[in-house]
Amino acid sequence: MPFFETPIPGLLIFEPKILQDERGYFFESYNQRTWEDAGVATRFVQDNQARSTRGVLRGLHYQAGEMAQAKLVRVIEGEVFDLALDLREDSPTYGQHFGMRLSAENKKQLFVPRGFAHGYLVLSETAEFFYKCDNFYSKAHEGGIRYDDPQLNIDWDFDLSQVLVSDKDKILPFFGNHLKAL
Repeated sequence: MPFFETPIPGLLIFEPKILQDERGYFFESYNQRTWEDAGVATRFVQDNQARSTRGVLRGLHYQAGEMAQAKLVRVIEGEVFDLALDLREDSPTYGQHFGMRLSAENKKQLFVPRGFAHGYLVLSETAEFFYKCDNFYSKAHEGGIRYDDPQLNIDWDFDLSQVLVSDKDKILPFFGNHLKAL
């Protein structure tokens, strides 16, 4: 199976089988049957793509309540450090995070279930980031947590004084103060 568990239940690494020869490569980035056979019955309804430059940090974002989203994230070009934070209050790993490098080269993907905040930091000169969502975006249900929260002590593997963060992300609440129920 192309799925690998992380230390946080439900958060999965997907490594597709790469078919490569002198012409290049081919792989299935998503196949509903493969996911269902692994016990992940998620119906994706929206695809998003973003291009960013080195040092751009996006997140930590989430959708709350009835508009919560599961995501399947990957990098089409470049490399990022990708991070998911467990916000499921009934989870034994509540408040824990998991991060990994995703790149066009390694072709790994991360499945982020509902109930997580998510963010990424671009490590390469540019990166094309792509993700599938199982629910539609709703501005009224969006929330976030500061990327530099001292309580979370996230090691982004980057000098945070050099990151480019949106004004919106700079004023997100710290972990203990996020308000939206997941």
